[in-house]
Amino acid sequence: MLNGIWAGMILVGVVYAALTGRLDAVTSAAIDSAGEAISLCITMAGVVALWMGLMEIAKEAGVIEKMTRGIEPFLDFMFPKIPRRHPAREYIATNLIANILGLGWACTPAGLKAMEELAKLEEERGHSTEIASNEMCDFLILNISSLQLIPVNMIAYRAQYGSANPAGIIAPAIAATLVSTLTAIVFCKIKTRRS
Repeated sequence: MLNGIWAGMILVGVVYAALTGRLDAVTSAAIDSAGEAISLCITMAGVVALWMGLMEIAKEAGVIEKMTRGIEPFLDFMFPKIPRRHPAREYIATNLIANILGLGWACTPAGLKAMEELAKLEEERGHSTEIASNEMCDFLILNISSLQLIPVNMIAYRAQYGSANPAGIIAPAIAATLVSTLTAIVFCKIKTRRS
């Protein structure tokens, strides 16, 4: 459906430009935008490489393991039915830590693995894997709310487009994501009590 909406918007824009005699502006904008897209992709690839490398160094140095131990009480609070040494907890912790550090690219593989492990846990419990469990829903909601201390994506975008202070987004991003995460936690706990 979304593809249809985008295609419709592009078609309307091109038809309108043709009817008003401004088709050259559409062509020029398309070429300029393609160049900007390539430049942005190169910038973002550099940012991703830097942060993924730092994440690997942190993992090898044991920082991620220490951070995982540090959020164990939170995991106990949010996911009390997941056994302590279950692989899903490790993947959930890695996902949450990557999100907090603003590494959306690094958290995706851990999030997918966490969902796979949660599905296996449901099978072990004898439940259907056709319906998402409470733990799956809670994890997804937490992942979407995404508390971020360093909004790497936004800083990179702002730098790419010439912001005078690309890091000026940090304080508002922390405030916004803190509110969204607290809201997610409250929602998950209310939902769990009702079920």
